[in-house]
Amino acid sequence: MDSEGKEGSFRGVFIAVLISILIASFYNSVPLIKNSVEAVLNPTAGALLIWNLTLGMTVIILILSLFTTIVQKYTTDQETMRQMRKDQKEMQEQLKKLEVGSKEHTELSMKSMKIMGPMFKLSLRPIIYTAIPLILLFRWFADYFTIVHFSFLGFLNWFWFYFIGTIVFTSILRKMMNVV
Repeated sequence: MDSEGKEGSFRGVFIAVLISILIASFYNSVPLIKNSVEAVLNPTAGALLIWNLTLGMTVIILILSLFTTIVQKYTTDQETMRQMRKDQKEMQEQLKKLEVGSKEHTELSMKSMKIMGPMFKLSLRPIIYTAIPLILLFRWFADYFTIVHFSFLGFLNWFWFYFIGTIVFTSILRKMMNVV
């Protein structure tokens, strides 16, 4: 863990998000950024998309989902997250049994809210490692699909295909890898 203990810190997340925003902002105006991304992604992801747009995009989504799931698993304290979720669930069950507005209900609600902050901080930690690569990839996708006009499954643009695919693959991978 870091100096903040089990709950982590927003400092790293803030820095990663700030750098990601700057990179996205300067993507077209700083040739080094765009040219570097194209040099890496055109022969890899671009080759997959040229081979078969739908299957290539599906493979890319699977690889990215695997990457983000592995990062999630190894950058968060899984045991602490499990315990926090278990505690949260138990408190929710107890809250259902109590009368709303009672002293016990209010105290338990406050205790439940105190758990949410550290849990939220801990769950954001993977952003430090995934924000910049995903922003660069999204910028590359936006350029690629501006040139290649295609609807996935006949009606989805690249973003929605990616979004839905990520939800599906990440859910499966998290179950398989036992990631909270």
